[in-house]
Amino acid sequence: MLTFMNNETENNADQQQTRVISLFSLVGMSMTFMMGFISLFNSNHELTITLFFASMIYCFAYISLKKYQTLKLSSYITIYSLYLLMFYLVFTGGVEQTGPLWIFIVAPVSVYILGLTSGLINLAFFLTVIAIIIFLPTDSIPHVTYSMEFKLRLILSFLTTTFLSALYEYLRMISFKSALELSKKYQQLALSDPLTKLANRRNALTILQQEKSRTSRNDDPLSILLCDLDHFKMVNDKYGHNCGDMVLTELAQVFTKSVRQQDCVARWGGEEFLFILPQTSAEQAFVIAEKIRINVQRHSVYCHEQDISLTISIGISQLTDNQTIDEMINNADRYLYQAKKNGRNQVYPQ
Repeated sequence: MLTFMNNETENNADQQQTRVISLFSLVGMSMTFMMGFISLFNSNHELTITLFFASMIYCFAYISLKKYQTLKLSSYITIYSLYLLMFYLVFTGGVEQTGPLWIFIVAPVSVYILGLTSGLINLAFFLTVIAIIIFLPTDSIPHVTYSMEFKLRLILSFLTTTFLSALYEYLRMISFKSALELSKKYQQLALSDPLTKLANRRNALTILQQEKSRTSRNDDPLSILLCDLDHFKMVNDKYGHNCGDMVLTELAQVFTKSVRQQDCVARWGGEEFLFILPQTSAEQAFVIAEKIRINVQRHSVYCHEQDISLTISIGISQLTDNQTIDEMINNADRYLYQAKKNGRNQVYPQ
């Protein structure tokens, strides 16, 4: 159950990134399309074709993400098409040599889409290419020229933007990890018993419903054990509630060690415990129940310089066709009462 909820948290993070990539590709498509029209009216045909082509790429990334949920592919298309567009604008100067001004959007977008480490590596590559373009001699390859002051300030400004973007992304990651850990902590508190650290009643009911659904699909048996600590009130009255809590805690450890990995042990309430045994018939459940009963009988709790002997009574119930979870639990409760009526320290039915 905890794994399922943790996966839900991570899925929410993916959904958030999907929305951001979708929004960015939509904005990129709209902006490049609008700027392409402006360039068309200014008779800058080369820039117009480039901007319209970039708009089509962003449109493809947007549709691919919305229709096919291709988050990674759409992310790569978005970021690397942005890189290519920036290379072109710096190389040609764009409109009135204002093309380089657009490169400052690259840093925050890169670290968000690619992550901190990968984003910084890609930004190093991006800045290297930009530096090669602006410092490239014009006699080798004709391109727009910039003053030395502009080149240096452009690079320093981009490095500053990169640093601030990386710092923001790092703090965002720390904040997200803290929120995730806090979420796991609250999930643990919501799904487990604070004293015994076993699953609580609500968690047990959820697991039972899941196992019942799986049983319906696979036609596997499902059994439960309802267990009660014999004469627990006498333990509290004679040794005190601190010893009573110690008894329940150690009892939970004995239970956990006595069952299989696929089984679930839950504190049902007070001194009652519920065992969920997937793929287990009533006959197999009896063998497990006897093992648990004997292990408890052999165990004693040392408290206030005294050994406290323990015994338990157990009722067994196997899920039958068209039976509800409540009916199965009620059967186990009825059999538990019969085990106590027969003298305690036993499993019923035998």
